[in-house]
Amino acid sequence: MGLRTTTDGGPSAGVLALSARAEEVLKAHSRTRDLTAALPRTDTGPLRIALLGPYSAGKSTLIAALLRLPAAEVEKLVDAAPKTREETPYPWNGVTLVDLPGTLSGDDTHFAAARRGVRGADALVIVTTSELPGEAETEAILQALEADGFADRSMVVVNKMNAENSDRDVILDEVRKRLGPFADRVPIVPTDARDFLDAAHDPGLTDEERALLASGSGIDALAAELRRIVAPGVRGVRPRAQAYELLRVLADAEEAWNLHGEDLDAVRAAEKSEASLSRAKEGVLKALERESDALAARIRRAGGRIADSISEKNGAVPTDIATAATTELSDSHTDFDINFSSSTRAAFDALTVEYGDVVPEPEEWVNVVNPPEANPAVPARSPLEEAVKKAAEKAAKQGAGKLSEWLRKIAEDKEQAAAVVDWLNKNRVGQKLLDSGGKITDGVNKFKPWGKVKATEKVSGWAGKARWAATVMGPALDTVSVIQDHSERTAVDQRRKELRDHFGNVALQQRDSLVAAGEQHLREWIAEVEHALGDLTRPGARIGAARQAALKEIGSLREAAKKIVEQATG
Repeated sequence: MGLRTTTDGGPSAGVLALSARAEEVLKAHSRTRDLTAALPRTDTGPLRIALLGPYSAGKSTLIAALLRLPAAEVEKLVDAAPKTREETPYPWNGVTLVDLPGTLSGDDTHFAAARRGVRGADALVIVTTSELPGEAETEAILQALEADGFADRSMVVVNKMNAENSDRDVILDEVRKRLGPFADRVPIVPTDARDFLDAAHDPGLTDEERALLASGSGIDALAAELRRIVAPGVRGVRPRAQAYELLRVLADAEEAWNLHGEDLDAVRAAEKSEASLSRAKEGVLKALERESDALAARIRRAGGRIADSISEKNGAVPTDIATAATTELSDSHTDFDINFSSSTRAAFDALTVEYGDVVPEPEEWVNVVNPPEANPAVPARSPLEEAVKKAAEKAAKQGAGKLSEWLRKIAEDKEQAAAVVDWLNKNRVGQKLLDSGGKITDGVNKFKPWGKVKATEKVSGWAGKARWAATVMGPALDTVSVIQDHSERTAVDQRRKELRDHFGNVALQQRDSLVAAGEQHLREWIAEVEHALGDLTRPGARIGAARQAALKEIGSLREAAKKIVEQATG
């Protein structure tokens, strides 16, 4: 039957809603199905206050004193050794006192029963004696307060405080030390239940002696502290207890997924196979990346050599350069094929060492990406370049008059004059024309400070004198060659850039294409290997996948439960 949340939206509602989710998760697997019985459910019954402590600490005697039992009933309750073998409930003031089996009795069944009782308790009375808790008992107390979450729903009762040679202040101080960080959060109540019972039933005592024993027994103080703890009622105390119990059940669920025996062997085999395949894939992918990058770099270098070799006369690529580049581009693909195939073979050999002949050989690698052309067709000259060339040729044919027109443009346009200056300074004859006094240039393509400005002014002045330009500058400066040379150089530089860009793009395209093809080749082979190893890995893979999914859901539930605990204790 499924869990139900409270209808009044009280503090238990969030815990029970989360518990309902946990039931669905735990029921989904045989490993955790039985744990659903321990999940918190709607419970409006009396609060359960468990008494936890070592054998012979006097838990049963304390209960007898709180219940004010008659002498005959007291003997029945405290008789037998070890006295309590299973949790025993006793109604008291609207709550249920639960006497738990004594811990540290040497009986494992007692310890297990005590743990079950603690898990079902809403509050806890931790009972020790004036002899002080030992190391194991102190550890058990701290676990109850911290891990079990009872720090704010418990008290420590130090029983048998009226024994001879007992110094109350020293004992209580020592108990506080052993409580450590919980000393200020957990009330400590000194009692002597036997004195209380003697005061009630010893016929040889006077009324004054009875009153003295009863008042010094601490039972009234214990009852008052119990009433304080349960004062918030079921709705105030139980949600916190349920939240902690939900956390404990979820911790048990995680523990149930700890694998052993054949299941553990199967999962380890699957994990080993997965790791081996992962290493194989990683090795091949690294080689694929490395070799595709190397191929792309070789394509770019070949393109650079082709671009650098373009003739400034006709824009052609020398035959020997084109032939060498063709060989390089073809070799780059061949080397890629060899190295990629070698990496795949190395992965196959490594898997064969682990799993033998069951591992299928990879299909032969076929490279469907063709090397780029070493000498792509030279693009046609742009219309602008053709117009400049034809205009210069026409001007030359029309003689000095047309030449003067060109020179006039140079004289009027400083940018054109500066272009002529640059051209002149690229050869020794031009330098002499520019710099007869040695104040302008300082070597080919180099100018002294302000040298180019002076040279530009000089050329503009020359160009403005048509006769001088025609008779003196004309023979030294062929206008057609200046303009045509500039135009063709621009065309060559543009062609070189286009070639470099072209081979750069081809390099990227071929690298990406080879990576895509290589990854597909690898995926197909790995899929074949996984199928071949299926009988070895499939059972463990199923268990591992189920475990991972279950632990993920359980972990999510635990985080939600922790938040509820934080809210409940906040």
